[in-house]
This record gives sequence, C-alpha cells and structure tokens, in this order.
Amino acid sequence: DYVVVKMIPDNRLPPRHLHAVHTGKTFAVIKWESPYDSPDQDMLYAVAVKDLVRKTDKIYKVKSRNSTVEYTIKKLEPGGKYHVIVQLGNMSKESSMKISTVPLSAPDALKIITENDHILLFWKSLALKESNFNESRGYEIHMFDSLMNITAYLGNTTDNFFKVSNLKMGHNYSFTVQARCLYGGQMCGEPATLLYDELGTGKDPSATKSGRATDVAAIVVPVLFLLLVTLGIGFVVLYMRHRRLQNSFTAFANSHYSSRLGSAIFSSGDDLGDEDDEAPMITGFSDDVPMVIA
Repeated sequence: DYVVVKMIPDNRLPPRHLHAVHTGKTFAVIKWESPYDSPDQDMLYAVAVKDLVRKTDKIYKVKSRNSTVEYTIKKLEPGGKYHVIVQLGNMSKESSMKISTVPLSAPDALKIITENDHILLFWKSLALKESNFNESRGYEIHMFDSLMNITAYLGNTTDNFFKVSNLKMGHNYSFTVQARCLYGGQMCGEPATLLYDELGTGKDPSATKSGRATDVAAIVVPVLFLLLVTLGIGFVVLYMRHRRLQNSFTAFANSHYSSRLGSAIFSSGDDLGDEDDEAPMITGFSDDVPMVIA
C-alpha cells in the first residue's frame, strides 16, 4: 500500500543558490532557483540593487514559473560595487550577494620622452576603445619611488600627455596612468604602468642622450671607415694601372728609339697593310759605314 502526499508550498522561504553568471562593465547576469521545486504558478520576485558607491537603490520585478531563473541587471557603471538582494514579492526571506563590475581598460601605448630637466608621459586616448569613457572624465597619474618606497599622486589631466619634473638622480620610478577615479577613489579604471629607470646609475638625464648619440656614432663610424678604405683601394688600383700604362709606353718607346737619330721612330699608319711593307725603311747610308753587297 502507498499514499501520495503533496506538501503545501512555503512562500516564506528565500530563493536558493543565488550567484553571478557573468559580469561586464555595465551589466551583470545573475541566476537563482525558486524556494521550492516545480512551482505550479508564476512567482513574483523582487530584485533590489544597491549601489555601494553612489549610495542609491533600484528595485526590479521579475515574474517566472521556472525552477531556475536568470536575470540581467543593466545600466551599471564600470568599476562599480553593488549589493544584490532577491526575495519573493511578499517580502519573504531574502538571498543576497555582492558583485563588482569590470573597470575601464588601461590606456594603451604609454611612453616616456626624456627632456633636459623633465620627462613627458604619452598615451593613447581611452575613448578609442572604451565607448563608456568620456574624455571630460580625464586621467590621473601616480608615481612610485622604489628607493623611498612611497607612492605619490601627481595630478589629473584631460589631455593625453603629462609633464613630470623634479626627478631625483639615482632613483627608479614607476608611473601609472588610469581613468580618473570617481566618488572618493572608489570607481577607477585599470592602470597602465611603465618603469622609468634611466636615472638608476645616478647620472644626469642628459647622459642618456649622450649614450644614445654614442650608439649612433658606433654605427656611423664603421660605415665611414669602410667607405674610406674602399676609396683608398680604388685610388691604389688606379695608380697601379697608371704605372703599368706608363711602363708599357716607356718600353714601347725604347724599342723604337734610334740612337743614330737620337729620337724614336713611329710609323704614321698610312703604309700599313701589306706584309711587304713591314720591312724596315732605308733612309740613307753614312760615309763611314761600308756597304756590303751579297
């Protein structure tokens, strides 16, 4: 024998297993289960969202018959902190949790340019990748001195650069740039950090420039040296060819030199052509030279 017993639902129980499924910059997806299994009618839930930073409250109504309920809370702020309470509409026992939205991203391409007596921080506008960021909010800059182990707030700006002066020699610094914090520093963007250690050797900042000039010279000087060596080799080759041509001409002239006439004899080129014309030309006979007839 058996008997079927149907329990009377207790609407005073709280929702079960309340948790966050996904959290973004401006929204959060939450999920919970009904106070008891398999509701046989629509259940009205009250979702209260308390902004812990701005100290404001919002209440949303959700109606569902499902055992598992999923709801998206919208119009949140990046980097915010919220307290979420879910209970039945009859103000029964509640379930609660705290969530934090994703903060704004860090600025991209943070760079340092060294000047004579100061440095300049540069970065890309955060509005290029964050639709929820307005340039009028601006950025704030912090500096950490590793030698003194202190962090200093340098100020804020609505530009994409910031001038930093009065840096001490022999100190290493870390600079951070982030979207300006709101409401007493409770709602900030992610920081972009850059280490500045060019003063770590205790030298003047201008020493960095001279070091960079030395690096450039280390490249330019060998190139110029190679050019000079190449030009020198070229002059030597031309000189040797000139000497060979001069020696060849001298040998040629000596082979055509007549000691009797005291000068070199060259053909005019008009009588060149036949082999018979290659015979030496008889110019005359001297009285003191006997003539022999074969």
